[in-house]
This record gives sequence, C-alpha cells and structure tokens, in this order.
Amino acid sequence: MSDVELITKLADALAKHFKPSIPLGIDLWDIATIGQYLKRDAAVVRERIACLPDFPKAIRLPSSKGRAHPLYKASEVIGWSETYREKR
Repeated sequence: MSDVELITKLADALAKHFKPSIPLGIDLWDIATIGQYLKRDAAVVRERIACLPDFPKAIRLPSSKGRAHPLYKASEVIGWSETYREKR
C-alpha cells in the first residue's frame, strides 16, 4: 500500500468518527451543551441560569410527543455570557 493510499484510508476512517461542525451563528444548543460551554453542570444551567430574565429565550421545535426540549441559539448564549466579562 502506498503512502497516498494509506493516508486516504486513514482520512476516510477518521471522517466516520467526526461530525461536521455547524457554524455557531446558526447552531442550536441544548442545556447539556450550554453546561459544557459555561463549565457548569446541566442541572445548574437548567435550574439557575436558563431561568434568569436576561438569558436568551428558548426555541421549542414542534414535537408529536408533547412539549419539546428547549434549544438556544449558540451565538445568543455566547453573547449573553460575554456581557458578564469583568471590566477593568
């Protein structure tokens, strides 16, 4: 097997393990993802952060099984967190 064939085979194998990333400008985050971004437990995000009046409003997509889980625009969550940057 040539180097090119080996590299192609490795690239194909790696591609199967990685999802393409969605740009932050259009991505929707769930509570768990927000928790990862904010370095907080999902329960803390759900119970103490997402309920704050200035936190971005949730998007709830229609579901045949009742009320959908809240999703949030990634760019809005990032913008919200930046408002808490310390001023010098």
